[in-house]
Amino acid sequence: MRIIKILGLCLLGFVLAAAAFTRSGQEAKSGDKETDPLVLKKLEWFQDAKFGLMMHWGPYSQWGVVESWSICSEDEPWCRRNIPDYIEYKRRYEQLPKTFNPVKFDPEAWAKAAKYAGMRYVVQTTKHHDGFSMFDTKQTDYRITSPECPFSKNPRANIVKEIFNAFRNEGFSIGAYFSKPDWHSPDYWAPEWATPDRNVNYDTEKYSSRWQKFRDFTFNQIEELLTGYGPVDILWLDGGWVRPYPPLPPEWRGVLKRPFNQDIDMPRIAAMARRHQPGLIIVDRTVTGKYENYCTPEQEVPEKPLPYVWETCMTMGNSWSYVPNDRYKSTNRLIHLLVDIVSKGGNFLLNVGPNAEGELPAESLKRLKEIGDWMKTNSEAIYKTRPIAPYKEAKVCFTSLSDGTVYAIYLADEDENNPPATIQLYSQTPGSGTKIQMLGVPGGLKWEKAGKGMLIHVPDAIVKNPPCQHAWTFKIFKEIGK
Repeated sequence: MRIIKILGLCLLGFVLAAAAFTRSGQEAKSGDKETDPLVLKKLEWFQDAKFGLMMHWGPYSQWGVVESWSICSEDEPWCRRNIPDYIEYKRRYEQLPKTFNPVKFDPEAWAKAAKYAGMRYVVQTTKHHDGFSMFDTKQTDYRITSPECPFSKNPRANIVKEIFNAFRNEGFSIGAYFSKPDWHSPDYWAPEWATPDRNVNYDTEKYSSRWQKFRDFTFNQIEELLTGYGPVDILWLDGGWVRPYPPLPPEWRGVLKRPFNQDIDMPRIAAMARRHQPGLIIVDRTVTGKYENYCTPEQEVPEKPLPYVWETCMTMGNSWSYVPNDRYKSTNRLIHLLVDIVSKGGNFLLNVGPNAEGELPAESLKRLKEIGDWMKTNSEAIYKTRPIAPYKEAKVCFTSLSDGTVYAIYLADEDENNPPATIQLYSQTPGSGTKIQMLGVPGGLKWEKAGKGMLIHVPDAIVKNPPCQHAWTFKIFKEIGK
């Protein structure tokens, strides 16, 4: 009977855990839908912006290792360490701020490169899971402005403020990435007990005052970011395992293997955040509900449009943080990802990791320049567009404007340097007065009806000398008054 009872409890625990980890992206319940008109207005802006830059940066860049995760004792590929002794590795990792001195830090150069690429917003890591704050927090000494950090003597030591100001001066909207878990805090990973995984390592209900201390610490750090760093548009909260879990009866504790309740009190945080920053978009990522204003598929693109606001966050290389000799995606691949995501109604948040000296890697700057070259010709098919069925057919993706204009974007293969002489569109039914233009080329193109669709003819001169590389855009519209 005892075995049956334990199995039953474990099954129940599995169900509860599964419910707690409901996949991000489900439509919000009616009571969870955002109603604040200022937030809704900013979400419209967000869906118009389409393209943003993300940067993971911290003292870990000195080693060229994955951000934070190597001090987590889970058996995951990104948690591997080059020192077998975990205690010694963690000790050395936590000493990295004492040698962190990125004297080539130039956020204005970063902002100009991102602006040329056509990006409209930035999401900067203010603190990752390891707990090191890249801003002048008053809540902990584990920060970039600590006297123990050599960069603290630099006049630009408050790195987050410098980045926010530089990008804001280039017309960017500002997003603050903030990790809810903090593996350096003794009130999250308590030193009295082992840290078997990413979660809080003590019973938050049994030690409720200690957990409240951590909640206050988190609240105070977020309030610092939203009161001393100018206008902030997005609060991008990571660490979705820090969330409420159904309470466990005392007799079940130790039997059911699931994290302790990690209710960080999002209602309190959100109320404070929007009091200081009205209209703030809050992304409590992977925690479905009213504090996840948009969803964030990571390192993937959905197969079809999603029925809510969303953003793919993805690395330019293989790593989120700086890794020497990282393998960057080709410019062709990055442009195609942007087009594919936008055609499905999403935003593309592209991540680059600065190095220990404070520079964006040369290969990433080259990619941003080449993306910008393409955007100079084709950006009107990206910004302020919305998806239109069938979204994609063969090698062509579609976007549309509210006035009925449709853009057909032909995705060239890596070795395809010239557009085809004819392009068949099956889903677009032309009407009287329909005009076709190729972006970057003066004048119109000839077309003809072909079944229910249309056949576009590309002149030989354009085939031989196209206006750009990687993808070509055909604008389908009806002239005013026709």
